[in-house]
Amino acid sequence: MVLAPLLALGWLTGCEDDPPKARATAPATKDPAIELKMVPPEGDLTQLLEAEQQRARAEGRTLLVYVGAPWCEPCQHFKTAVKRGDLDARFPKLRLLELDRDQDEERLAAAGCLSRMIPLLARVERGRCSETARMEGSIKGAGAVAEMTPRLEALLARP
Repeated sequence: MVLAPLLALGWLTGCEDDPPKARATAPATKDPAIELKMVPPEGDLTQLLEAEQQRARAEGRTLLVYVGAPWCEPCQHFKTAVKRGDLDARFPKLRLLELDRDQDEERLAAAGCLSRMIPLLARVERGRCSETARMEGSIKGAGAVAEMTPRLEALLARP
């Protein structure tokens, strides 16, 4: 029987001399990832954006406002990709503040964050969404994330 010696060899190589508690283990570290933070449904959006911008700078992150809606197909694809970590390697220091276009319309308007199309990704300037450093809309279907990614890279490359 050739199988028995192989099993015994596998069992021996799988054993350890030190009991598990005696070994030093390195703390688990998570690679930097995109942060997606839902904005609370109440409160002054301008003040929140200012505070989040300061926090992001202090942590070495780039802050963008992300406006989407549950019915928006490109929004669904983008948000799923973010949650799965598909974009983490390309945008490891990105923080997204998520707002719902339908639920937050008044606050979005007050903070200059309304757009003709969604998804909207916009930089924050003095507590408001930038009028020029933004990207709006995408294609429908599974290609939405691939279409948005180079545009997002260009947006983040802007000073």
